Amino acid sequence: EYPCALPQHWSIAQEIYGGDAKQANKKAQRVLLNGAESLVFKIPTNDIAVETLLAGIDLSQVPIHLDLQFLSASYVKKISDFVKDKPHNLQLHTDIIGNLTRTGNWFYNLNEDHRILGEILSQSDFPALSIDATLYQNAGANIVQQLAYSLAHANEYLNHFDAKFVLPINFKVAVGGNYFFEIAKLRALRLLWDTLASEYGISSDCRIIAQPTKRNKTLYDYNTNMLRTTTECMSAILGGADTVINLPYD
Repeated sequence: EYPCALPQHWSIAQEIYGGDAKQANKKAQRVLLNGAESLVFKIPTNDIAVETLLAGIDLSQVPIHLDLQFLSASYVKKISDFVKDKPHNLQLHTDIIGNLTRTGNWFYNLNEDHRILGEILSQSDFPALSIDATLYQNAGANIVQQLAYSLAHANEYLNHFDAKFVLPINFKVAVGGNYFFEIAKLRALRLLWDTLASEYGISSDCRIIAQPTKRNKTLYDYNTNMLRTTTECMSAILGGADTVINLPYD
């Protein structure tokens, strides 16, 4: 019997760039009518009004992921105040180590980033931390390396912060074209997380957000892209992802 419970339901998510709150909200309303079950907003700056971005969306029914491209405890406080008296399924994606890995720089510096992240984690009544494991797959790491780097990435947070603030934790994973091995990768991730968490004396499942890799996509043959993203999404579903975000075919 598989020792880690797989989710009983997975949701189809649409990723939306939130640079213009009104336009992003219009697109969100449209994609929800077209079948999306969850929304992922990429928010580039701290002047995006969250109340405009989420206007008219039933937060009790639609899981919302806010992927902040900056680090600001005051902005997270605004989000907390906005949803405080509302039933919601809101998740914040903050990853200072992921930003360091992607750009080569902290948002501010090592100490300040950890201080601000600690403030965010302590004041949020919703999940606020994620591990951006897509970085490793899209950079060319093999499956074993992806899992190893992702768990080392998570271990840094567990080692630094009190686990009660870190949990629950999200892993954003890119799924490649090796169909059965990618299914195994997601299942192995849950097993490895369970092993890591037990070392810290905690018992908490991880949440997996999966999307197709960008590494094997082409600018010139969208039919090939559609075939590849189809099988990659199937791997994500059968591997036990909680949320699946498909990529645009073009």
